[in-house]
Amino acid sequence: MFTGFFYILKNKGVPVSITEWLTFVEALSIGHVKDLDEFYTLARAILVKSEAHYDHYDCAFEEFIEGHGSATVISEQIAGWLKGQWESILPEGSSVEGEKGFEELLRKLEERLKEQTEQHDGGSKWIGRGGTSPFGHSGRHPNGIGIGGESHGGHAAQLARERRFRNYRTDLTLDVRQMGLAMRGLRQLGRTGPEDELALPESIEATAANAGDISLIWRRRRKNAVKLLLLMDAGGSMDPFASLCDQLFSAVHSTAHFRDFRSYYFHNCIYDDLYRDAERRDTDTVSMEYLLRTLDPEYKVILVGDATMSPWELSQKYGAIDFSQRNEEPGIVWLRKLAGHFTHCVWLNPADSRSWIHPTVKAVGDIFPMFPLTIEGLGHAVKKLVVKK
Repeated sequence: MFTGFFYILKNKGVPVSITEWLTFVEALSIGHVKDLDEFYTLARAILVKSEAHYDHYDCAFEEFIEGHGSATVISEQIAGWLKGQWESILPEGSSVEGEKGFEELLRKLEERLKEQTEQHDGGSKWIGRGGTSPFGHSGRHPNGIGIGGESHGGHAAQLARERRFRNYRTDLTLDVRQMGLAMRGLRQLGRTGPEDELALPESIEATAANAGDISLIWRRRRKNAVKLLLLMDAGGSMDPFASLCDQLFSAVHSTAHFRDFRSYYFHNCIYDDLYRDAERRDTDTVSMEYLLRTLDPEYKVILVGDATMSPWELSQKYGAIDFSQRNEEPGIVWLRKLAGHFTHCVWLNPADSRSWIHPTVKAVGDIFPMFPLTIEGLGHAVKKLVVKK
C-alpha cells in the first residue's frame, strides 16, 4: 500500500535500503502506528540514517501526502491496513484507536455539520477555533480533524511543510561556522620547534624507572604543519557569490594555526600576476613566477571560482579580459603549471552544478578536481587535499 512512499523517498535522495524498508513495514504491521503523526515519526526514525537527509524526507513526506489527497486519507489507509492487528498487542483494557476510532470521529463530524448553524470558538463540541473540540483549528485535541486555518499542534503534515531541517542538508551552501568545521579536516599536527613541552606520561615512566628520582622528559609542541594557498576569483560572474567567498575567507582565516596561510585573487583565470586583494589594484600584485619559485610543492591549494569565461580567456595569449593583464601565456598554461607544481590542489565552484557543462568549466575540471561549494562538497575537497600521494 505504501510502496509509492518508498520510491518517492529514493527519488528525493533519501538512501533507503530494502532492509530498512522491510523493518518499517514490519513495524507498521504489528501496530506501532495509530495515526499520521506516528507514521511520520516512525518512518523517519527507521528510514533516515542521517540528519542531513531530514529535509529530503520532509519533501518526500509532503509529496506522498499530497499524492493521496489529504492526511485524512492516509490515516484511513493506515487504519484499514492494520485492521484487526492492534487488538492482539494492546494490554487488556486499553482503548483501541484506528479504524473504529476514526470512523466514529467521521460520524461525529457528519453530525456536527448537519446540526451546526453558526460559528463557535473555544468550545469542546462544535466545529470552531481554539478550545478542545476535535473539529476545527487552533485548538488542542490529540486526535482531531483539522478544518481550515493553520495548525498550532505541530502535526506531521504541517511539520513536513515547515521544512524545519532545511539547513541540515549537505547540498546547501555554507555559512562561516560550517565552513570552519569542514576546514578543520585540513589540520595535520606535527611536532616542531624547541623541546619546551613536558611529556607527562614519559616523565612519570622515567621517574618510576629511576627509583623515584624526578626525571623530566621534554618534547616539541604539536603544531598544525599545513601550509595553505587560497586563490579566489573576484568580480564579473562571481559578484553573486561575493558574500559566500567572503565567508569562506573568514572561515579559513579564523581556523588559523596553519603553519603558513596565503591568499590572492584573480579574475576569471590565473595569468602572469595575482592580486593581493579583491579590489584587484594593478599596483598590488604578485607574480605567478615568484610564487612557483618560492612556495614549496607541499602547500595545499584551494582555488575558488565559477570557471565560466570566454574560451579565448582560457586558451589564447593576451586573452585576459583585464587590460592590466598582458598575459604572454594562455591562462590554461598557468593553470597547468600550478597543478604541476603543487601536489594537492582542488577547485571549489559556487555555481549550480548544472552550469558545469560550459566548455571552460569542463576544461578547468580536467586540470583540477572540482567540487561544489557546499557542506558536502567542501568536505570532499578537504579529504582530497589531505590524502597521501
